[in-house]
Amino acid sequence: MATPIRDFVGKHYRHFNAATVVDASEGYIKHIDSGGRMLVTLAGAMSTAELGISLAEMIRRGLVHAISCTGANLEEDVYNLVAHDHYQRIPNWRELTPADEVKLYNRHLNRVTDTCIPEEEAIRRIEGAIVAEWRAADRAGERRFPHEFFYRILLSGALKKHYQIDPKHSWLLAAAERNLPMVVPGWEDSTTGNIFAAHCMEGDVRNVHTVRTGIEYMMFLADWYTKTAPRNSIGFFQIAGGIAGDFPICVVPMLHQDLKRTSVPLWGYFCQISDSTTSYGSYSGATPNEKITWGKLSPRTPRFIIESDATIVAPLIFQYVMESIGTRKSSKASGAKTRKKMGTARSRLTAT
Repeated sequence: MATPIRDFVGKHYRHFNAATVVDASEGYIKHIDSGGRMLVTLAGAMSTAELGISLAEMIRRGLVHAISCTGANLEEDVYNLVAHDHYQRIPNWRELTPADEVKLYNRHLNRVTDTCIPEEEAIRRIEGAIVAEWRAADRAGERRFPHEFFYRILLSGALKKHYQIDPKHSWLLAAAERNLPMVVPGWEDSTTGNIFAAHCMEGDVRNVHTVRTGIEYMMFLADWYTKTAPRNSIGFFQIAGGIAGDFPICVVPMLHQDLKRTSVPLWGYFCQISDSTTSYGSYSGATPNEKITWGKLSPRTPRFIIESDATIVAPLIFQYVMESIGTRKSSKASGAKTRKKMGTARSRLTAT
């Protein structure tokens, strides 16, 4: 019989980074149980690492309420959805020579560590669908955020015939189905962003503002945070570093210091998984305490930093959280069912 991840982790993960995995998981659960919401940030190549297998289920179960991700993670989840069979894994990637890399280039295989994304089957297939949406919006004088264009091509079914994995493993499809709030800072620094620039330069898309900007994303996030945080404390679960994390966490000091909305609560939970060396000279390697000085976190905010590989740790935490909350819900449902039966029995006895 398989051992639940929660039990395995609880038994073996006792100290150091391992113990923090348990603490952070329990903190996540406590935050959700108390009515909190959770924003998850995705940097690194999490979509190519197929984090969607666990993250999509977290979204469907209502355990993730907003996402901040890089443009690469946005598009690469869809690449994996429609071109998975054409991906090529390179187990000996550490031993590749420059000549080996040129051979991959000539085969139109774009390498991400040990995995190659196929140019034609992934990138160009998505280009065909999304350019049609850009053109339509451009002609109609409409403007949308980058993720909204992806939501549209997924929900329209335009790519369905190309699916090569179980669609329940696509985190972006799960997010689209729930219309999950999302920000994609620095989207221009992505393959799809480059493609959009090219189509604007060619005049195929006349209005460069057809795709909304990062500043507008911050305004959207500020509005969502202002409306949500006073009712439901918002947690911050950060996978890796970079702009996907730095951009959204800054919304709180912006609200407090620039808009003078000092009554808006700070982030109610913070966890970062990163293999960056701890350093006060970089954002990715900064400890959570440093964020207190910037007005992002409170001294009372539960804070966790796990110095490890997010491709290993994040699925463990997600599974731990789902097992724990799922068990509690089942127990509550079972208890309610038992109480209902007892109530019915008492009613019959009374009637008798």
